[in-house]
Order: sequence, then C-alpha cells, then structure tokens
Amino acid sequence: MLHSIFSLTALGVLAAVALAAAIWRAFFTRLASVPGPVAARFTDLWYAYRIYRGGFEKDNLQLHKKYGPIVRYGVNRFSIDDPLAASVIYGPGSKFTKSSWYETWTSPGTWNIFGDRDAKRHAFNRRQYQNTYSMSSLVHYESYVDECADLFCQRLSEMSATDGWSRPMDMGHWLQCYAFDVIGMITYSKRIGFLDFGEDVANVMQNLGDHLTYASVVGVYPWLHPILFKVRNWLAGSRGKGRQFIVNYTQDYMAAHQAKAKAKMPVPEDDTKGEEQRETVDFLTKFVKKHWENPSVFTSYHVLSGCVSNMVAGSDTTSISLSAILYYVLHDANVLKRLREEVDQHCPQNKASPDITFAQSQEMPYLQAVIKEALRMHPATGLPLERVVPEGGITINGVFFPEGVIVGINSWVEHGNKAIFGDDADVFNPDRWLQEDKEKISAMNRHWMPFGLGSRTCIGRHISMLEMCKLVPRLIRDFDLELCNKDKWQTKDHWFVKPENFKMRVRPRVV
Repeated sequence: MLHSIFSLTALGVLAAVALAAAIWRAFFTRLASVPGPVAARFTDLWYAYRIYRGGFEKDNLQLHKKYGPIVRYGVNRFSIDDPLAASVIYGPGSKFTKSSWYETWTSPGTWNIFGDRDAKRHAFNRRQYQNTYSMSSLVHYESYVDECADLFCQRLSEMSATDGWSRPMDMGHWLQCYAFDVIGMITYSKRIGFLDFGEDVANVMQNLGDHLTYASVVGVYPWLHPILFKVRNWLAGSRGKGRQFIVNYTQDYMAAHQAKAKAKMPVPEDDTKGEEQRETVDFLTKFVKKHWENPSVFTSYHVLSGCVSNMVAGSDTTSISLSAILYYVLHDANVLKRLREEVDQHCPQNKASPDITFAQSQEMPYLQAVIKEALRMHPATGLPLERVVPEGGITINGVFFPEGVIVGINSWVEHGNKAIFGDDADVFNPDRWLQEDKEKISAMNRHWMPFGLGSRTCIGRHISMLEMCKLVPRLIRDFDLELCNKDKWQTKDHWFVKPENFKMRVRPRVV
C-alpha cells in the first residue's frame, strides 16, 4: 500500500516538474518572446499534425504574415523570413548542421547523402559521388532522356480521341512516370516500365509516397524511428514497406543489372575519344567500377546508397517541377504564346528528329526564365530546411538563438519575400529574370533555393534540370495542352509538395 502511494506521489511530482518546466520554457526563457501558435510553445505535436494534414507550406506563409519575420512552429523550432539569414545558416563555411528531423530519411543505423547529420562524413561521401552527378557528366545521358521523352510523347498522342483531344488525364502521374523511367535509364540503362504500362510498376510509387509521409511526420519525433521502422516492415512482410520496400526493389534491380553484365569489370571511359564517341555508362556501372578500384573508400554500401537515393529522390522533385511549369504557363496565355514562339524559332518541328538538345534549351532565355520562375513559385520541397544553431549561438533579426536551437528557412517563404523578389513576388512573372538590373538578378539568384542552398544542395539537381530543359520545350512545341480545372490546383505537402489529380487534356499540335 505504502509502495503504491509512494509511486503515485513520485509520478505526480514528475508530472508537476515537467509542467512547470514547460511553462517556464514557453513563457519565461529568452526565446519566449518569439511569437507563434500557443500550442507550439508546449509541444511539437502541433507541427507534426500540420505536416500530416499536408499543407505546411501554406501554414508557414501564414505564420509569417501573422507574426512577422521570426516565428515559432515548435517547442525548439523557429522559422526565419529574413533576407540576411540564408547566407548565415546555409552559406559557405556555415557550422549549422542538419536537425534530427533528417534521421528518418534513411534506415536506422545507416547514412545517405540527404539525411546524414555528420558534416565531415557527408562532405567525404559527397565527394565520392560528385563527378557522377556533375552537369558535364550528365549531358552524356541525353540519349537516355530522349528515349523516355519519345515514349512519353507517343503515349500522349495515343491518348488523343477522334476529335484530337485526349480524355482528361492525370498529367502529374504521367510526368512522374517519365521522370522515374529517366532515372531508371540513367542508373541502370533500362526503363523501369512506368511509361510502358502507364501505371505504378510493382507499387513503387505507392511505397515512395508512404515513405515521404512517414519520414516527414515521424521526423518530428525521430526517437520513434528505430522502433516504428522495424514494426512497420515486420507487419508488411518480406518486401517491407516504404523506404525498405524501395531498398529491396533497388537491390533486385541491381542484381538483375549485374547478372546481365556477367559481373565483368567495367571498361574505363577512353578520355582520348571525342565527346560524341564515348559510350554512355550508367550510374550503377560507374559505382561498381569505383568500388572495385577502391573498395575501402567506395564500399558496396556506397553503391547501394547511390542507387537507392536515385530511386527515392529522382522522380518526385522533377515531376513536381514539370507540373508546376505547365500549370503556370497554361494559366497565362501571353506566357504560353511567347514561350511557343521562342521554341518554334529555335527548334521547329521535325518529325525525323523531334528531340531538343540541352544545348538548344540554353539558347532560349525565355524558356529558362519560365523554368526558373515556376520553381520559385512552386519549389518541390515545402518544409523548413532545419539546421541546429552551433556553439556560441547566433543573432538573427535581433533575436539571439542559443546553441542547440533549431532554425530553418522554408523555400516557399524565401521565394515569397518581397524585399528580395519585388512587390509582385506572389505573381508568376518570368520577366523578373530577364530585367536589365544585373545586381537585382544576382540578389534573386542568391535566394533562389528550389534545390536547397550551400553544401547540402541537392546532388541530383542537374538531372532534374536536364529533364526539364529538354521536355518542356518539346511539349510546348508538339502539343496543345488544356487544363481541365482553371481554379487553383490541389497539392499535398509531405516534404514534397505534390499536385493531386492534376487533370489535363492534350492533342498533337500541327504547325
């Protein structure tokens, strides 16, 4: 009896202490003056729930509109909307490391380029992959992109009805099919088959979506990850669920690739040959070659991690960006007209050779401005890029943040800052990137962050740009496209801000 009373008393004391600590932290510490939702002062559940709802990019914008340049969105989490903050948090030489939110983006006890919080290990491993993902290396994969673009355009033509127009189609889905098959070609020299069948091959997209929802929500409480990861995969069976499913699927694909190659040592690229004579070597072959050359530095895990990263991040970001470009172009008849005139002038229709080269895309300034502006208006990621304040603390916009506090900038917030992008920052205006004020353009470029900023910039960004620069002008030139719903589109933000049911009708364009 006494033991029970003592236990209840101890629990009561602990609860009282915890409550007192929460009240003290919420209202009496140095950061208590930073405004934000009342619930966020006491618990990160407010943030987790908002992520789960899938609209935090809008929530984040509203928070700053209501409370100002610095707002609280969690007990120890603060969102920044200050033009001077980006270079401090993400710039060269920054000692800000990624927050624990990123731990759920890899399997427990492992690392990947995106989620690694160890700055030194990340820098070392990123160097191992850097050359493979450089733009100078990726232009050798244009034929792979062209193959997928040819099949994608063939599918669009096949969907045309007797009146020329197709039935309403989910363009977001088809663009992800395109992006996924491009990644398959670049990684394995083989399409995964999304464009061939027009459907989710082996439920890969479904499991990728599950992974995004899980990682973005559970990342708020990463200590749950080692437990939930095991339980979810045990319940799902031998193939696993979410990320583990993608890992298993990738391992199967790698095994098939290597069996076909009969595990021969890859032939080194002959640097004495001209660019047009070099054989295109897929990523997996390059990774295996690096592993055989120096297995202690580029381990077998490096090979697997590189391929898995391509599968996880290689389709959503590109398909979202492509969807955003079409969405904004088709909402403005003048933009569509100017873009089409430029494309027709530089790359007129030619059935014998319909492909548009990356070099040609770089000669079209309005196309580049349209792409850049669409990615400003709708960056693929929609949560703050969280970083941990380093030793000594930091003062931002007059507020001192002590060591260990989490601060972050959401690309949606940064891209909407009128001090950076002008009073019309909430308007789609490609001409802002074509103005004569080079200083203004330079300033905008420093704050343009659809792929992140600094040393943690997305390593695969050049793949995405290659796909966009080649496919967008081809679609604009060869097809008439019509939005089925002119109203604002619906999106879901589980880290990636994906369009939902992005319906469109298409028909081949005859010039």
